[in-house]
Parts: sequence; structure tokens; C-alpha cells
Amino acid sequence: LLVGSEDFDIRVFKEDEIVAEMSETETITALSPMYGSRFGYALSNGTVGVYDKTARYWRIKSKNHAMSIHAFDLNSDGVCELITGWSNGKVDARSDRTGEVIFKDNFASSIAGVVEGDYRMDGSTQLICCSVDGEVRGYLPGGEEMKGNLMDTSAEQDLIRELSQKKQNLLLELRNYEENAKAEHNAQLKEADGQGGVIPANTQLQTALSVNLGSDSQSAHVELCISTTNDTVIRAVLIFAEGIFEGESHVVHPSLQNLSGCVRVPLTPPKDVPVDLHIKAFVGYRNSTQFHVFELTRQLPRFSMYALSSPDSATELLSFVNCTTNERPQRIIMWLNQNFLLPEDAEFQTAPFQVCFTSLRNAGQLCIKIKPGGEISINTDDIDLAGDIIQSMASFLAIEDLQVEADFPAYFEELRKVLVKVDEHHAVNQRLTADMAEHSNLIRSMLVQAEDARLLGDMKNMKTRYIELYDLNRDLINQYKIRCNNHTELLNNLKAVNQAIQRAGRLRVGKPKTQVISACRDAIRSNNFNMLFRIMRVGTASS
Repeated sequence: LLVGSEDFDIRVFKEDEIVAEMSETETITALSPMYGSRFGYALSNGTVGVYDKTARYWRIKSKNHAMSIHAFDLNSDGVCELITGWSNGKVDARSDRTGEVIFKDNFASSIAGVVEGDYRMDGSTQLICCSVDGEVRGYLPGGEEMKGNLMDTSAEQDLIRELSQKKQNLLLELRNYEENAKAEHNAQLKEADGQGGVIPANTQLQTALSVNLGSDSQSAHVELCISTTNDTVIRAVLIFAEGIFEGESHVVHPSLQNLSGCVRVPLTPPKDVPVDLHIKAFVGYRNSTQFHVFELTRQLPRFSMYALSSPDSATELLSFVNCTTNERPQRIIMWLNQNFLLPEDAEFQTAPFQVCFTSLRNAGQLCIKIKPGGEISINTDDIDLAGDIIQSMASFLAIEDLQVEADFPAYFEELRKVLVKVDEHHAVNQRLTADMAEHSNLIRSMLVQAEDARLLGDMKNMKTRYIELYDLNRDLINQYKIRCNNHTELLNNLKAVNQAIQRAGRLRVGKPKTQVISACRDAIRSNNFNMLFRIMRVGTASS
């Protein structure tokens, strides 16, 4: 079962167990099964794309919103294309393998929906698109003679347009080179070598990531420093990164008086996921008219929003996760270096040692202790962070099965209160159901009495009965509202219980994870809360 959620994740369920999670950059608005193990998806920021199992095949981003996506074999090649209906009235069909547009059409208004069916009732299935204005168009799959090319004459026109654009770009580039050569020649004549458009051949763009604890005017963040290796200046920087910037891209354009060879960009990733930063920088001199474009990619580590702190300053944390591995401490140090932003002079002794961090988001503490014999202890009050660390470490160290002992007293206490509320809501629900059944029986008998009085001409009695009926009906409606509110609160609490079970599962890896989730569900079904907390703390007997 594929589920797209508001917290930007696509989750894969097998029965009631989550077997995979893929993090996206926005709320998932649509999912569509494709050929084999592929599926299409759309996000609320105008992104559509295709996954094959848990790997993203391709994606495109538009300034318009995808109103509807559908899989349909439009070019009769035996494989479904991804059909997208957009908010600007455009409909396009893209190859499931490359994302290339193989067909497009335009409506006068936004698309309302894309479906398929035998609209003409002639035995053949058509792709049917409907706009919000009520315009309906049907499309038949292309025949064999079209050989998958549905773009007909417009394909040639698009190719001519594309080649013309390439020609223009090349001519512009040639003119830039000529102007740069002239500028260089003039600069040499004036003995002002290097101040033209051409920058020295050994110019390099360097990037450095560090933790900035912030100030009174700026909150704590990760700082990306982009610099050149000589006296050239950076005119502008464009950074593309998923989920960090609004709109996924960020431009830094210093004013002329503030130009320098170094640009600092604050980054505050909202989630603990590794992010690729795609950087483009314009490099030249202050009086340059043309600039050299440097392109590079730098990865932001998963736990970059945690600053190294002294173990002495760490307060005593009651929550912990303990596990044992056969890994050498050096491998765990490698994992630390890859996933955290550590200062260059950070050194670790051989086991036992401990390393402490402070969250830049909420100043929460995190301590990781490595003891002899492969015992690892993680101290943090954030159960989600503990789960992320266990999963990240297990992935890096290629651990297939990992059983842990864990305790989160504050979180478990909150969960106990939620479970009490669940019981209360169930009791209220049963009482309200019984009351409604009683009211229903009263209404039935009262209706018969009122009708009897009417047939006997006893208007006074009939009026009394109908007034009572009206009051009973009002009580029923009020009870229904109470029931609705009770049901909503019950659902929210059940959701919290389910999330707690998933969090307890994420503290383990492989078979112990599956067993803990299954055993927790059994404990909930049998209403054995003490057993539930025992399983969350120490796992199951079999694991």
C-alpha cells in the first residue's frame, strides 16, 4: 500500500507495517500506479515524477500545480505514460523512463480531472480530460504507424526552435570571448593585467560548511562559506537544494560596494536528512562585464544541525538507547565524521569515549557514548532523533538486525496519559451509543402515539407529543455533535499511539523492529499497557 502524507513522506506499507519511506520536499497530492514497480507522484509545489520501488527515476518542477495525474499508454508502445493535467489548462504525457514530453494539449481553463474509459461506447478505451469549465476531450491511443511519435508537425517546429536557440547561445558565447580577448589585450597594454573579463586559469571555488551558534539578531544555523582562491570576486551565487529554501532555490547577489571573494549563506534544514547543495557562482573582477560560472555540488550531512559541545556542559539525560555491535570504534568515528559537522581539530580517543552535541533548533542535548566491547549508548530526550541515529548508524555499518534496550520516561508518561484518554473515549462512545438507541426507541413509540392522537382527533395530545418529539430530536442532534467530537479526539489519540509504536520500531533494525511493532499491536489489542511499555523498553522475548 502506497501512502502519500502531509509530512512530505511517501510510505510503503505491507499489511500494517511500514517497509519503506521516501522523503519528498512538499506535501504529496497524488499517486498513480504505472508499469511494473513504478509509480507516478505529484507534490503541492508543482513537482511531478516517477519512482521505481524506492528510487526516484526522474522529476520535473513547474510553476503551475498538477491537478490530476494518470497512467495511460498513449503511444501504444505497451508501457503507460504519466499523463498530467495542470492548473494552467495544459495536459502533457511524459515517458515513464525519461520524463520527456511525448504529447501535449491545452485547455482554456484549469484541468479538473484525467480519467480513462469507453466514453464513445465503441469498445475502445480513451484518455478523457475535463476542465473546470466543463470542457471534455477524449484522446485515442496512437496507432502503430506513428511509432510512438505523437508530436506530429509540432515536433519538427520544436526542433527548429531548439536549434535556433542553441545557435543564438553559441553566437553570444563567441561574442563574449571576443570581447574578453579585447579587454584582456587592453588590460595588458595598460599594465593592469588580469582586470578584464578573463580570470586566472588556476582560480578555484572552495566551499566550507560549519556550525554557527548565531547571535542576538540571528538564530543558530549551518553556515556555507563559498570563496575563491585569489583576488577575484563572487558576483552572485545560486544554490538549489531540496527542502531547505522556499521554492527550493536561493540567490545571493551582493551589492557592488559589498563585493568580495567570499560569500556566506545561512542554512537551516528543517529535517535531519542529507541534502545535496547544487551551487553555481559567477566569478570575475569588480569591473568585469562577463563572469565565469563555477558549478559544484556539496552534500549537507544528515545531522548538520547539531553543534559539538563539551561533555561537562551536558545535563544528565534520563532517556537512553543502549545496543551492542561488533564494530570497531574507528568505524563509528567514520560515521560521526560523515553525518555531523565536526571541527577539523576534533579528536577521539579509543573506546571508551563520549561525544556530545546541542541541537541548533531547540537546544536539546545528545550524547553518544562508545564503550569497550562494542556497546553504544545514545542519550537524548527526542525519540525521533534516537531512531534517526540508530537507522543512520545501522545503514552505514551495514547492520541487518539490531536489538536495543531503550527508555524515554517523559515520552512514555505522555503516552500513558494518551492511552488513558483512549479508554475514556471508548467508554463515552459506548454510553452515547446506548443513549442514542434509547432515544430512537422513545421516538418510535412517541411518533405512534402522536399519529394515534391525530387519527382520534385529539389535537391537544398530538401537539404535546410532537413538542416532545421536537425536543428529543434536538437532544439527538446535540448528542451526535458530542459523539463526533469524541470520535475526532479518539482518532487523534489512536494516531498518537500508532506513531509511538512506529517510533519504538525505529529504535530497532530488521527482525527485532518487525517483532516489536507486531508485539506492541498485540499488547494494545489485549489492553495490556504494562506489557506495551515493557516491549517498547526491552523488545520481545524472541528478539
